[in-house]
Amino acid sequence: MTPRIQTGASRGRPAKARRYWEVDFARGLAMVAVIFYHLVYDLDVLGGFPIESTSGFWGTFADASAFAFVFLAGLSLSLSSARAGRAGEDRGPFGKYLRRGSRIFSYGLLVTVVFWVFDLGVVVFGILHLIGASIVLAYPFLRLRLANLLAGVALVAVGVYLRAKGVDAAGTLGILLAPLGVDPEGFYMPDYRPLLPWFGVVLLGLFFGNVAYRQRGADAESSDAPLFAAPLAFLGRHTLLVYLIHQPILIAVLRVTGAIELGF
Repeated sequence: MTPRIQTGASRGRPAKARRYWEVDFARGLAMVAVIFYHLVYDLDVLGGFPIESTSGFWGTFADASAFAFVFLAGLSLSLSSARAGRAGEDRGPFGKYLRRGSRIFSYGLLVTVVFWVFDLGVVVFGILHLIGASIVLAYPFLRLRLANLLAGVALVAVGVYLRAKGVDAAGTLGILLAPLGVDPEGFYMPDYRPLLPWFGVVLLGLFFGNVAYRQRGADAESSDAPLFAAPLAFLGRHTLLVYLIHQPILIAVLRVTGAIELGF
């Protein structure tokens, strides 16, 4: 649990209740983009609509929305670390990040099981696996600036190179190397966000957060978003829950309206 920070008019308020509304707003926008893409994907894959959701414009749209989502995850790690530092806890205890990362990674494993059970493809290392693992792996990087920029760019470059070269591996080796950006042969993967290049995007978010927010005190935070931003900021404060439930809701609505037919 985040310690209480007493500053200015906010004395006595829990630190966890204090937010940068613009970050929540950006997370909400990213979440809307993800939901919209998944709607398009469902219409294509489950409904047979001629959309080509995994290539061309829509493939780029999916990558762009994932980039925003993962970048903001890195930025949020920077904010969490900064709050711990203002409370005199340096970066905060490693156990906190380990528990949080493990919890999100376990949600990713749940997604893997659901997709396997319903024969929708194999989620070897999707975005929840990535974010969960990145929360743990990012711990040594939480206070870095230039090093995060350089490492982030390097990891993104290596990951893009691997994708461009089409590096893959078969069998168990492919599964084991999948988190590093080596495609496992013979699997249809509807959600694949390996550490290369995507952990690099997390480090870029950390870099931005440490540059843009590290020196701002607790009084710069506010839980009150402007009226125009409030709905998306609210969504941005609950992105994990929304991410977990939005696909079942989308599929149910599309099924009820007759837009898709399910074979199970």
